[in-house]
Amino acid sequence: MNIDSKTYRVPQDKKVDLSKWPTIVDPYCKSKKAYKELLRQHMEKLSSLQQLHYASNQHALLLIFQGMDSAGKDGAIRHVMSGVNPEGCEVFSFKQPSAEELEHDFLWRTTCRLPERGRIGIFNRSYYEEVLVVRVHPELLRSERLPEELRNEKNIWEQRYRSIVDLEKHLHRNGTQIIKIFLHLSYDEQRKRFLERIEEPDKNWKFSTSDIHERKYWKHYMKAYEDCLHATSTHHAPWYVVPADDKENARLIVSQIVLDALGELKMSYPRTTKKRHLELRQIKKLLTK
Repeated sequence: MNIDSKTYRVPQDKKVDLSKWPTIVDPYCKSKKAYKELLRQHMEKLSSLQQLHYASNQHALLLIFQGMDSAGKDGAIRHVMSGVNPEGCEVFSFKQPSAEELEHDFLWRTTCRLPERGRIGIFNRSYYEEVLVVRVHPELLRSERLPEELRNEKNIWEQRYRSIVDLEKHLHRNGTQIIKIFLHLSYDEQRKRFLERIEEPDKNWKFSTSDIHERKYWKHYMKAYEDCLHATSTHHAPWYVVPADDKENARLIVSQIVLDALGELKMSYPRTTKKRHLELRQIKKLLTK
């Protein structure tokens, strides 16, 4: 049941062809019971590491989830982070930009939500939407009110990649570890999940006619993702392409990626000084009188 997260890491400076990346792999567990037990073990380790992360208070961890509609972003976040203390973790979902957000540069609304030291921040979608959905629908650029000379589609995406990479380098230099996860769903599996949302009453609320509209642009999105993954997967802020057709397997892989990310940080509990030891002994005496 050993999961090697590096298997799913996007190599630097190599073209990405998502048709050659699997959307499903052999399950790591042979039964539902084994899956629940392994996920429970991961959650216990994650809880322990998060407590150390919070106490150490030196690094921040930013987890970015991207994927097509119904890829399982919500479910992965909910299951993988279920054992984490809410006090040290925040989740933000980024949908269509508000009028206020459109008055700022494209990184502004997410920069305001970056995690503090000792905390885990989770972005359900992110600033990457600006080189994905906006690239697929370049007419959205007009609503961003950029000067006309800055809306040149021949170079705007490369410029935005550069802005993103520069931001992530800056964050890394200042103690924020960034992990980016693309949940790689197949076209056929998305169709099955959409049908489930229609057929099951308690899932009707998840379905929107806009989902079907965006499905028409599948090939365009895959090309946008390929270019994005190639341009922005770096040593300090890597992308992971996680096979998402099997939700349970995907959650195990994601949890292992998060565990490995936290495990790589140099963390320790704050040392107690001699002065503090003396103070604690004096307090103990007062409490035991």
